[in-house]
Amino acid sequence: MHLRVSTFAFLSLLFFACAEKPAQTEEQTLDQFPETIEVPLSSGDNSMNSLDWAGTYLGTLPCADCEGIETKLVLNQDGSYHYTTHYFGLNDALEHEYLGKFTWDESGSVITLHGVDGIPGKYKVGENRIWHLDMDGNQITGALADQYILTKQD
Repeated sequence: MHLRVSTFAFLSLLFFACAEKPAQTEEQTLDQFPETIEVPLSSGDNSMNSLDWAGTYLGTLPCADCEGIETKLVLNQDGSYHYTTHYFGLNDALEHEYLGKFTWDESGSVITLHGVDGIPGKYKVGENRIWHLDMDGNQITGALADQYILTKQD
């Protein structure tokens, strides 16, 4: 009988001694992190929060009355852009240059360039490329669709 009581006491002591160690370990682990951690509300992955979109994009867009529109768009992390176009075959010395800010749409996948004249200024952002969108903000389809893509250079 004495052996049973001793065994029970030993197992109880062992159980309670082991039960407190995880609490100490947890406190030590929590001390390694900052006091507050900001967790953004998850609206799902999108181009804005999942891709490395900042950089320089180049391409030659189709042109109705010239050989093509050499287009360079630099997107900066701070929401600013530098947009340059050169119309091949019209006035080779003429370049249009725009500087301004861009905004993301609600889905986080399309940007709008503010301050550009005569073009829609909307681009769908993808992995290492962006698609020039039409006046209604739709992706261009058809035989020339691949020519409306600007490719990331850096």
